[in-house]
Amino acid sequence: MTDTKQRILDTAECLFAENGFAATSLRAIIAKAGVNLAAIHYHFHSKEALLEAVILRRAAPANQERMKLLDRCEQDAGNQPPSIEKVIEAFVAPAFRQARDPALGGPVFRHLTGRLYAEGDMMPRIIATHFRPVLERFATAIRRALPEMPPEELMWRVHFATGVVAQALRGTRAMEMFGVLHEASNSELVLDRLVTFLSAGFRAPVMKKVAQRG
Repeated sequence: MTDTKQRILDTAECLFAENGFAATSLRAIIAKAGVNLAAIHYHFHSKEALLEAVILRRAAPANQERMKLLDRCEQDAGNQPPSIEKVIEAFVAPAFRQARDPALGGPVFRHLTGRLYAEGDMMPRIIATHFRPVLERFATAIRRALPEMPPEELMWRVHFATGVVAQALRGTRAMEMFGVLHEASNSELVLDRLVTFLSAGFRAPVMKKVAQRG
């Protein structure tokens, strides 16, 4: 990767994380990166494509780790349904471990991911476009882990879980008013709490009205 391309990606990542995608202009990226508009068009063609490149640079290695963890989870389960806790952990752990490593983008990319989920449909669209095989593998694993769960109800729970993960990735600034964040820097503990919370949500009984309708 050229120095210019690297500089554009690093700058765009920081500005998107700080201000959001919509509020960050190409002019701002150009000024901070010290490049001209032609350089951005040469390497990325558009602001949307630049965002995709920022996401893919960080997310592709995390997805590789997700698949390895899911392979291990399914191997351990053998012919039995995999543990929903292990499936969830395989999906969310790489993102949280990445957030601890400055060399992998650290808290900047974590904040960017959470902001993009909250901002609109840009992040889900990128994920659906570029990571469909990963999503399909995990969807299959979740169905195997919870074979009695009606498919429509399971998809609702996946939808809700996505929002929870996005909020967790955004960080804990919104919780500072409660004064209970002495453990917030311990990302492994945050991860454990997240997996426990999500697993309970997935395991929760189906509402009677939903079960009767099915």
